[in-house]
Amino acid sequence: MQLISTHIAMTKDMGVHGNLFGGKMLAALDEAVASFATMYCRTPNMVTLKIDEMVFKEAVKVNNQVRIYCKVVDVGNSSIRIKAEARKVSYYTEQERVVCSTIFTFVRIDEDGRPVPIADHVRKKFSTSQPIPESNL
Repeated sequence: MQLISTHIAMTKDMGVHGNLFGGKMLAALDEAVASFATMYCRTPNMVTLKIDEMVFKEAVKVNNQVRIYCKVVDVGNSSIRIKAEARKVSYYTEQERVVCSTIFTFVRIDEDGRPVPIADHVRKKFSTSQPIPESNL
């Protein structure tokens, strides 16, 4: 997975139990994945279509550093699926623990908001970057 962004949990983003609001985490993930999708597809015309199930496995507290990682799962005709993972990082050991992960689906759109095909070179880049299954070696 590729590191896309790093965030510091701020007091203003905490709920009454002292944990980061889930909506703040979703917003950070959506922004990071959008940035990754636009760079990968080489177009700014990408929008969020779907976010799969999100399970929060670890609390994020004030001053925790959170790193967001992404990797492409699939590239379709006009859509791309990207796995996103947020990890809480220890300042002292650099150990990372997964806070949450999910799969985002982004769609390439035209000026009217209609889906349009992702460029062929992007689809080819994805298909050639896939590891060869061991059974085919």
